[in-house]
Amino acid sequence: MKFVSTVLLSTICLGAIAQEPKNVIMVVGDGMGPAYTTAYRYFSDDRNTPEVERTVFDRLLVGMASTYPAPVSGYVTDSAAGATALSTGTKTYNGAIAVDVDKEPVKTVLEWAKEHGMKTGVAVTSQINHATPAGYSAHNESRKNYNEIADSYFDRKVANDFVLDVMLGGGWRYFKRDDRNIIEEFTAAGYEYVDNIAALKDTDETKPLLGLFADQGLNWALDMPDKQRLRTLTESAVKHLENDKGFFLLVEASQVDWAGHSNDVGAAMGEMQDLASTMTWLEQYVDAHPDTLVVLTADHSTGGFTIGANTIYKWEPQWVQNLKVSPFSIAKQLMKAKDKAPLASDLLGFTLTSEEKSIIEAIDTKDEDVAYQTVKTLLDLRTNTGWTTGGHTGVDVPVFAKGPGSDKFRGSINNTQVADHIFTLLGRE
Repeated sequence: MKFVSTVLLSTICLGAIAQEPKNVIMVVGDGMGPAYTTAYRYFSDDRNTPEVERTVFDRLLVGMASTYPAPVSGYVTDSAAGATALSTGTKTYNGAIAVDVDKEPVKTVLEWAKEHGMKTGVAVTSQINHATPAGYSAHNESRKNYNEIADSYFDRKVANDFVLDVMLGGGWRYFKRDDRNIIEEFTAAGYEYVDNIAALKDTDETKPLLGLFADQGLNWALDMPDKQRLRTLTESAVKHLENDKGFFLLVEASQVDWAGHSNDVGAAMGEMQDLASTMTWLEQYVDAHPDTLVVLTADHSTGGFTIGANTIYKWEPQWVQNLKVSPFSIAKQLMKAKDKAPLASDLLGFTLTSEEKSIIEAIDTKDEDVAYQTVKTLLDLRTNTGWTTGGHTGVDVPVFAKGPGSDKFRGSINNTQVADHIFTLLGRE
């Protein structure tokens, strides 16, 4: 009996410990509604087998979350209000960065982590002062105040320290300006700075880190030498943040949203592939570090992406599986080419029909938007992809989780509950 009681007590204690994560990695697939994760399942499917293989998203799915903002902004959120809900547990107006409807600052889970001795970081494919990372790391009445938000990363302190120990993403133009060079200020304060993703492997993991790799957002995943660049940023951030007191890391697959805004199915699947690779690595990281909680959700869905269109019951993702570069890059190259059709076939990864060749050869050498639209339309017709808008939609979004406390995110929840549960897991009553 004594042995049984001891085992039972140990199990209970371990269970209690397991519900209090040492590390929290919050992942946001910006714009990633349910159609995107479903499409990725079919995109990655092995067509030589009768079954449709499960993906990392299928393995980690735990629930769904609403996305609506404060009533003043209706039922369809933007990324700023969405990030504020996910980071603070507060509904606010569209455009707000971690402030309430009265424009008063609201504490974020990242700030709470910093106040309680944890290291903090962001790793994103947008500029690091964009809506989502700013929604965890700053306070501002408008997401458009990019310079002010960048300034605040250096000027504002939490627990007598910088808000972020690691910052990885884009944003040169906001951190090195005519009026101020924030990069130099961070390096003078002891941060290591890199401007090339490949250089991350040589950084000193004992130092805080600032890495800016583009003027604004990074290039499309399909156009990068490292097509899993989000995974690379995430791995580097984790290595720099690991410590005895734990860490909070915000990871954002920012450009799923940008692909949705552009109605670009090729770019969307490239970004989802990057996110899937990142989540696979994080899944393995939690297996090796069971004191780490990973949560993934979206702030909203973008584009009204449909798997099938035009009353035709099919979707054929194989036509975007062999893209050598993004549709935007294909369009730019075609504008400069004399023999457009052979180049298009090579870059797209399939043989064009005679009708498609005619369309490609007619691409205007001066109008970039028309050229890009031509390539996107060709891929939409090939895959039978539909889009309802160039903006956001108000649908619920999937929630994924693994690690201690992941059970809290199960079922149908409000997006504010994501923050509420993380606050609780980090010790706020």
